[in-house]
Amino acid sequence: MSTLAPEPVPADAPHPLDPLTAAELATVAKVLRGDARVTEDARFWGVTLDEDHARRAAPGETRRARAVVICPSAHLAYEVGLELGDTPRSTAWRELDVRSPGCSSEEARQAAAACRADPRFQRALALRGIHDVSLVMVDPESIGGFEPPEYKGRRLTWGSVWHRTSEDDNGYARPVQGVVPIIDMESMEILHIEDHGVVPLSQESGVFSTGVVPPRPGLRPLEVVQPEGPSFTVTGQRIDWQGWSVRVGFTHREGLVLHDLTFDAGGKGPRQVIRRAAVNEMYVPYFDTASTQYRKNFFDWGEYGAGPLTNSLALGCDCLGVIHYFDAAVLGGDGVPRVIPNAVCLHEEDDGILWKHHDGRSGRTEVRRSRRLIISAFATVANYDYGFYWSLYQDGSVMLEIKMTGILSATGVAEGEETPYARRVAPNVAVTNHQHFFSVRLDMAVDGPRNRLVEVTAEHETDPELDPYGNAARTVLRPILSEAEGARRTDPSRALHWRVESAEARNRMGEPTAYRVHLENTAVLPVREDSVCARRAPFVGRQLWATAYDPDRRFVAGEYPNQAEPGADGVHKWQEEDRSLDGTDLVLWATVGSHHFPRPEEWPVMPVARARLRLEPDGFFDRNPALDVPPPVSCHAPRPRRRAAPGRYTLRTRTPEGCLYCCTVHR
Repeated sequence: MSTLAPEPVPADAPHPLDPLTAAELATVAKVLRGDARVTEDARFWGVTLDEDHARRAAPGETRRARAVVICPSAHLAYEVGLELGDTPRSTAWRELDVRSPGCSSEEARQAAAACRADPRFQRALALRGIHDVSLVMVDPESIGGFEPPEYKGRRLTWGSVWHRTSEDDNGYARPVQGVVPIIDMESMEILHIEDHGVVPLSQESGVFSTGVVPPRPGLRPLEVVQPEGPSFTVTGQRIDWQGWSVRVGFTHREGLVLHDLTFDAGGKGPRQVIRRAAVNEMYVPYFDTASTQYRKNFFDWGEYGAGPLTNSLALGCDCLGVIHYFDAAVLGGDGVPRVIPNAVCLHEEDDGILWKHHDGRSGRTEVRRSRRLIISAFATVANYDYGFYWSLYQDGSVMLEIKMTGILSATGVAEGEETPYARRVAPNVAVTNHQHFFSVRLDMAVDGPRNRLVEVTAEHETDPELDPYGNAARTVLRPILSEAEGARRTDPSRALHWRVESAEARNRMGEPTAYRVHLENTAVLPVREDSVCARRAPFVGRQLWATAYDPDRRFVAGEYPNQAEPGADGVHKWQEEDRSLDGTDLVLWATVGSHHFPRPEEWPVMPVARARLRLEPDGFFDRNPALDVPPPVSCHAPRPRRRAAPGRYTLRTRTPEGCLYCCTVHR
């Protein structure tokens, strides 16, 4: 069973960090359209709350925002600062390279329609037996690093092409190999149609909707019941649960954002842990020389935006239990605000054993079950679907789990064709080896704003006089004191991890209070250093980056990666300033990575693959902060009462409601 939680408590007043509302987005669009610099054919790529100002603003002070507007007929783009409130107005205009803003869904649909209307595109499809272009799908893809020199200075995209046999068909199962339209995204002109030769289309259906495959028998209901309701409370955008307090935010570029994570152990008062947490960028490079594959390297957040791609979640499907949903608002490329109902899901889950001990002398067992609070959202980027699950635990830990599912991005192959860089998953269909990198931005605030980063490794004792038995190992702590040292690599062979320490607070052992950072899933680019993907995304070459906070350095790959000069901006450039990291406002950029070797079992739809990052208290508390978690109300240890027969005995116990039941156990 899955039900909605009771209505939340309304906040006394909007919080400065609350996400922008649909009304505020409409106001921004109106202000911009009313300015003489904005043309009639204007398009928009996101409006973002000025969070730095929001954190410093006095109560009731007017909120500020930043918007990106594209003026195709003028071949111009602007980043505009705005003040909202009773008299909304623009305050600053910065001209951008017109190629820089990302592509909106509205622009993508225009580009696809332009392709279908182009006679050259239609002729290329006809050579492959496709005559009804209305069933052809075109996904405009970012072209960064592969711009044809003859189109220098244009805002470009290229199209990956797919064919459906009906409106309900899964087009991603039928890649149209060899046809590549090059599109001017300002004029929506089809500049060129590449045709690399006819490859037979797959004739196998990839439809996987309900009813296509007979359902597996024997699956009985599994009900999640919370008869007394959830243990969390929601006030406006703030969540309180089991000592945790957190605010839910949402942005055009990053989607789900968490603000101001604090933990109160034992009612001693809230302590800061993280000021802000979000998946800051997603980079997906493909490793194939095929004509429809070699260009594929996407900054899915910086070139498209997680916010507009966020799903509306369905009760009983995406989350089980007693659910609270947060809606979100985004501004479309056409300047029209859109509300995403149920964009963020909040629910609790049982998580197995939290802690346990059985005393063999007394026979007494103490056990506590773990529960976690999950704040989640799903985004669909064309064929792939990504779930982002932030979990808070009763022992003060935090985990981000990224779930990757959806449909693999395939290429068409001829019978007998070798596929050294891809794996066949169906007749005439192969999937290229590729990777998924997620940069997780963590604005740390462990017991306050002044933090430092320390790298921790296990190393054996090198002095034989100190270690006559050869089994001594030290915990080695290495402070990372400046940005020049802030690009770090993982090393499981040395149990390497990191601590974010308070520069001021100490625990009862006299150590700095701290949180430990673990990256459970990492990957390294298996490509040449001079490749486009290696040059475009240097941040994936390290698993952790550390920088001092700067309100203007918001995104790991730079503010505008679309068609930017590879490597011109981003965390690797900021570090050249070598600012101090010793007791500063510390920002971590953790790179969670997954190398995807495709499997036939992932076709035509992919079972969830997971990648994780964990933060856990490391001297932040003086002892186990979960000692106060009550025992399960249904936790009864049955004891043998009488022998039933050789090899068997009968157990008698009572349910929490007092009902006596018996069962026979075979030994």
